[in-house]
Amino acid sequence: FGLLLFPVHLDDENRFGYLEVGLVATGDRLVTVRKTGLGGRLAETQPEPPETPTMRAGWLIHGLVDDVAESYLDLVDALYLEIDELEDHIDELPGSTTRHRLADLRHEMLHARKNVTATRAAVRRVIDGRLDIGDEQLFPREVETAFADTYDTLVRATEELDVARDLLASVRDYLQSKIAENQNEVVKRLAVAASLVLVPTLITGFYGQNFAGIFGNPLWTVWWSIGLIAGTTILQLAFFRWKRWI
Repeated sequence: FGLLLFPVHLDDENRFGYLEVGLVATGDRLVTVRKTGLGGRLAETQPEPPETPTMRAGWLIHGLVDDVAESYLDLVDALYLEIDELEDHIDELPGSTTRHRLADLRHEMLHARKNVTATRAAVRRVIDGRLDIGDEQLFPREVETAFADTYDTLVRATEELDVARDLLASVRDYLQSKIAENQNEVVKRLAVAASLVLVPTLITGFYGQNFAGIFGNPLWTVWWSIGLIAGTTILQLAFFRWKRWI
């Protein structure tokens, strides 16, 4: 008895799903049950026909599992495309959309890797001969040899998923650096605004002092204070522009 999961990529919806295929096998009989999912879809299984009638069930099971292994490679290719698309539009997408997409892709990778690992462990049991019961051999030596190639495909799928995870981590690091850069720009603008307000505040505070007789001098009229405020502000803006702070 076994349960296989076929991963599929829904390109229009930018998400992934899994289709279930259950199987019950004896030495010469194989029964499969496909469960509908994702809008009524079924797993498209096309196992290779057996070379001899006595190996029919074992060869058919191998065909099913080999289709699963190949479908995980297709899943990895789809993940690469999704990561490339996200990386190309990361500067255009809103921050919340990018974060949600990163979380979804990370979840899909973890789910895919868990399923690949479970399938690989089952294939390993076939190769080791641990599924043979009594004198009845469901998987003769020729089938076990074919399963070894399928095992290599699943190992490759696992490695490719690790590469995809590293690529997704680099996209996440880029997003974090972009957020930090935007924060630095905001802090810089706030610092410039605070500096522009500082000198006028000092001037108006000085003129607000009550020194008897001093402010009757024409030098201390309101027009002089306005001129000082305007002049110092222009000088600060020119200095900030020269330093490339704004």
